[in-house]
Order: sequence, then C-alpha cells, then structure tokens
Amino acid sequence: MKMKGLNLSTVFPQLRRIVWTCVMTGFLVGFSLTSWLPTAQADVYNKEILLNADFSNRDLTDASFTKADLRGSDFSNSDLRGVSFFAANLEDVNLEGANLSVATLDSARFARANLTNANLEGAFAFNTEFRRAIIDGADFTDVDVRDDTLEVLCAAAQGTNPVTGRATRDTLYCE
Repeated sequence: MKMKGLNLSTVFPQLRRIVWTCVMTGFLVGFSLTSWLPTAQADVYNKEILLNADFSNRDLTDASFTKADLRGSDFSNSDLRGVSFFAANLEDVNLEGANLSVATLDSARFARANLTNANLEGAFAFNTEFRRAIIDGADFTDVDVRDDTLEVLCAAAQGTNPVTGRATRDTLYCE
C-alpha cells in the first residue's frame, strides 16, 4: 500500500525494529542502573577467627558470626538484633549494653562473658553455655534455656535492665 510516496510495507517493519530497539535499550539501561544501586546486606563473619576484635558501638543488625572464634572481643553498646552467634566462641567477650534481641545464640559459649545490661529478649539460646557470665541487669524475657543453664543463670541473676526496666531474676523466672 502506498500513501503519498511512502511505502508502508517497508516503513512498518523498520518502525517496529526501531521501537523494539528503543524498548530493549531502555530495559537494559534500567537493569544496569539498578545493578549499581547499593543494597543493604548484613555482615558475614562465619567461621572467622576474630580474637580481641573491636565491634563496640556498631550496628551489626542481622550479621552472622556462625562458628566464629570471638574470644576477648568487644561488642559493648552494639545493636546485635537478629545476629547469629550459632556455635560461636564468645568466651571473655564484652557485650555490656548490647541489644541481642531475637538473636540466635544456640550452641554458643558465653563463658565469663560480660552481659551487664544486655537485652536478650526473644533470643534463641537453648543449648548456650553461660558459665561464669556476668548478667547483672540483663533482660532474658522470652529466652528459652535448658533447666541446668537456668540454674546457673539464676544463681548469678541480679539487677534491673536500664532500657527495658525489667529485673533480671524476673525475666528468668527465678524463684
């Protein structure tokens, strides 16, 4: 079909290719731009040896320290909500004033750890070791621990958490 010197049978396929090329170029440019945008990702320190590391006063929300060796490290006043310390070695670690709510602490070793005024609300700590840990003012609300661990914690429990206002003994249901 011809219209005033234009052959539409040759114009439409060319126009269709031009439109298709523009659409695909726009898609590819848009896709490549989004790949350059920063994404929020949690820090991962799984199986690392981080002796005496300084993580104090940091936001480490949702970070993972699974099976990490963190002996002597400092996490004081850090935001550790949702962190995984699964099977981590946290002996002699300073967690004073840290927020460990909804953290995974199962199979971790907190021997001689300083948990003064820490918030562990809703953390998972069923097989966690707290031998000789300092828990003055720590909040253990909704933390499920084994009966033998509960005995150890209740023997040391004292104080009130300054943020939540809850007594440590009450959060552990000590008698």
